[in-house]
Amino acid sequence: MATIGFHASHEQISPGQLLRDVQLAEQAGFDAAMCSDHIEPWSARQGHSGFAWSWLGAALATTKLRLGVVTAPGQRYHPAIIAHASATLADMFPGRFWLAPGSGEYMNEHVTGEAWPDKATRQRRLEEAVQIIRELHAGKEVTRDGLVTVRQARIWDVPEIKPPLIAPAVSVETARRGAAWADGLVTVNQPHAKLKDMLTAYRDAGGRGKAVLQVHLSWAPTAQEAVAVAMDQWRGNVFAPPIPWDLPTAAHFDGVSADVSEDQVRNVVNISADTGQHAQWLADYVALGFDELYLHFVGQDQAPFIDAFAEHVLPQLRGSGSPRQDREVLL
Repeated sequence: MATIGFHASHEQISPGQLLRDVQLAEQAGFDAAMCSDHIEPWSARQGHSGFAWSWLGAALATTKLRLGVVTAPGQRYHPAIIAHASATLADMFPGRFWLAPGSGEYMNEHVTGEAWPDKATRQRRLEEAVQIIRELHAGKEVTRDGLVTVRQARIWDVPEIKPPLIAPAVSVETARRGAAWADGLVTVNQPHAKLKDMLTAYRDAGGRGKAVLQVHLSWAPTAQEAVAVAMDQWRGNVFAPPIPWDLPTAAHFDGVSADVSEDQVRNVVNISADTGQHAQWLADYVALGFDELYLHFVGQDQAPFIDAFAEHVLPQLRGSGSPRQDREVLL
């Protein structure tokens, strides 16, 4: 049975509220959670961007969920810092934490003032960073000169259970290349044919571990409300690379997305007021070969979505028509 997780969107929800949301998701029956590491939201309408690493410690300490984070070592963070942070979480919460190191987006990395490398250079820098992180997680002292410079770095508290390093990818080529270093693959909902090609490319190149899918969705009691939520919160996320890689601020994303249509948003967000339709969409992703689905309701008020999916969607995905038990109030 596939893991059904909750995506905690730091760009859309304040860290305190998001902590309550992930606790609510656990009580409602979600199996796990994940988040992305941003310093800038995708839109001024989203209006948030808490520090993911602080939040992860609190979320792991106040739930029993397994959690993961998509992050970008190499520019805003030196990979020794990512290795240190992830090792500490993995030591405190054995077997419950994973990270997905990616090549990054300018919206988060421009704050250093350093030049933004081209994609090929960023990819090579990522692969250097991954090697550095793995060596530090193994307890080695690391010195290196390359796209990343390291001098006598060592982590003294090495976790017994190493946190898996999952390859984030949105293209077939990135999925194939990630097979050389990753413990799994994570992507976002795309047309089924492309998702199948990505999974095939990753596995055929020797890729191991779980296949993870983040699913952007919009649900509301009426179809009109579901569309309105998606258009307000996620219309800046319809563009193919390199646009999402290279724009610097939320204002830029708001500018280029001013005339985005509903059809464009529907290409990247599963929109329906019918929980049965959402359950079918999710079941189809599992049938493609994904082991874990992380549901990202693109609205900012998570509680109605959590309640509705706990009652009507999770039981269907788990082969039971019975609703969840009434949850207990946490804290």
